[in-house]
Amino acid sequence: MKKLAPTKDEIALMEPFAGLTLQHIHVPTSADQFASACAEIKAAGIVGFDTESRPTFVVGDVSEGPHLVQFALHDKAYLFQVYRTDGLPFLLELLQSDEVLKVGFGLRSDGGHIFRKLGVKFGGVVDLNTVFSMQGYRREMGARAAVGLVFKQRFAKSKKITTTDWSQHELTQQQMLYAANDAYAALKVLEALDLPREELPIMGLSAESPAKPDICETQPARWTI
Repeated sequence: MKKLAPTKDEIALMEPFAGLTLQHIHVPTSADQFASACAEIKAAGIVGFDTESRPTFVVGDVSEGPHLVQFALHDKAYLFQVYRTDGLPFLLELLQSDEVLKVGFGLRSDGGHIFRKLGVKFGGVVDLNTVFSMQGYRREMGARAAVGLVFKQRFAKSKKITTTDWSQHELTQQQMLYAANDAYAALKVLEALDLPREELPIMGLSAESPAKPDICETQPARWTI
């Protein structure tokens, strides 16, 4: 018998999930900031992950996303805007890296979008829907249900923010909070599950991983809030 996640009504009665605040969310804009963010993400080894794309509203239209790529650490998040060319070498390195496990919900479809947009294979991926399916829950768990199940807390997701234009050059504060905490919630859920790395269903690992140049730098970057 399949295990059941909390219902929407049950989740609505829970205390809110405490996510990252704006002061812990960074949007790199220069090569130095991208290098510093990349180095910190690689040093973490495992991060919450998600992407956002400008929505399409016409039947048959194909999304040109992702437009935003999110990496969450245990105390902060970095939002990489794909249009920023200074950041592309660092973003491509992180997306392809088998050394950095990227954890999120519903990531199976992201690989195709990333390949079409950026021309690279998405490696070192842990889809939490697969993790929960292996534990006997319905396949499409999602962040809201998982946070309700694991923490007995309510994870707020706004459809109004979901359908905003993620390709715009200046993100709103609401977009930053939404995007960062989608990735952050995934990381916190995996941490709470406390599974050994060897038990994780990691997708996209290369049979042979040729050495790639490490373009990330450990120098600190200055951030403005």
